[in-house]
Amino acid sequence: MALRVVDLADEPCATAGVVIATGDPQASNAEYWLQRATFTLVESPPVDRRTVRVPSVSASAAAIAERVDEWPQASAVCDDVLRAVDVAGPAFPGVIAESLAYSTLQAGGEFARWLAARGPAHPPDDPEPVIADRDGDVLHVRFNRPRRHNAFSTPVRAALLEALEVARIDPSVTGVVLGGIGPSFCSGGDLAEFGTFDDPATAHLARTRHSPALVFDELTRRLGRACRAEVHGQVLGSGLEMAAFCGHVTSTPDAVFGLPELALGLIPGAGGTVSITRRIGRWRTAYLVLSGATITPATALEWGLVDAVT
Repeated sequence: MALRVVDLADEPCATAGVVIATGDPQASNAEYWLQRATFTLVESPPVDRRTVRVPSVSASAAAIAERVDEWPQASAVCDDVLRAVDVAGPAFPGVIAESLAYSTLQAGGEFARWLAARGPAHPPDDPEPVIADRDGDVLHVRFNRPRRHNAFSTPVRAALLEALEVARIDPSVTGVVLGGIGPSFCSGGDLAEFGTFDDPATAHLARTRHSPALVFDELTRRLGRACRAEVHGQVLGSGLEMAAFCGHVTSTPDAVFGLPELALGLIPGAGGTVSITRRIGRWRTAYLVLSGATITPATALEWGLVDAVT
């Protein structure tokens, strides 16, 4: 069974894999299942970050069960990785574990099935995918692929790292602002590029040896709230994952947040199992991945995924 649904009143018992809890959070055994479940669905306003409010528990559970049945390997790996994240620890071990799991899935049948359905694709070439300029002591870095909703690609990663290196090596930089040009902040990984690496091991080394996530984590530890992201439009996948590493995230009211990777047979691979889990906990992170649902800026603010909506 790819997914198990339990009631919060059920007797405690050992279980493995994806577990969705439902029922009364005040039940006698609720604490046991709230902590151990992948997440808990409720219809009343949640007071616990381990719960997610949905219009219909039964309908949401059924829809998630369908997705987990379709992508059982990616769902199980997501659950495993999120449970292993140490939110109080350094980012590097978590990013390494996430990337190894991601590479495992890249070599699996679910990702191969998605690639076959997508067919051949060729990512467009953008001459200046990232624009950086300095205003006094503040470095402004903006994604610049507006026609692709700033989809994240290998050239974007290289340009982003080059831009951020200024802030890394120059102590006179006292602020970094990450943004996006055009209708969206960042729509996630460029689907036209997926599957172009020669092998998963090469992809793992590229992700972890050249990781914007780890640079943002480093800059936030040094600059705090002065390392900030200003997001709008689509804030999905890797875009959300990187923004969540920043010390302060501001959203416009039109933004849409989500983690769509499961539908590719994958999990978040740009550090999101660390950055997003730090902000909203593993339970709501798992919900975003396994449900494929998007959330509004108001919900993102309530959860702590963003710090302000302006």
